[in-house]
Amino acid sequence: MSETPPDRLAANPNSPFYDEALLERGIGVRFNGAEKNNVEEYCVSEGWVRLSAGKTLDRAGNPMTVKLKGKVEPYFREAAEG
Repeated sequence: MSETPPDRLAANPNSPFYDEALLERGIGVRFNGAEKNNVEEYCVSEGWVRLSAGKTLDRAGNPMTVKLKGKVEPYFREAAEG
């Protein structure tokens, strides 16, 4: 695997940007210099993150999200094996 996180990643399995192997490895996201733990999706090149808005769900059972724009810095929480 690469040592740089992908440009775009989503936590929702229905998204085309979902990658289970990367999510299992552990990805952290700094947004405007602050560590965020409730990121549902991010895009570095476009400069936005989708954060879950509490425990509220939409009618399909997915978390309600808020899209914020700013500086996005993803990183791997653990080093690659091998």
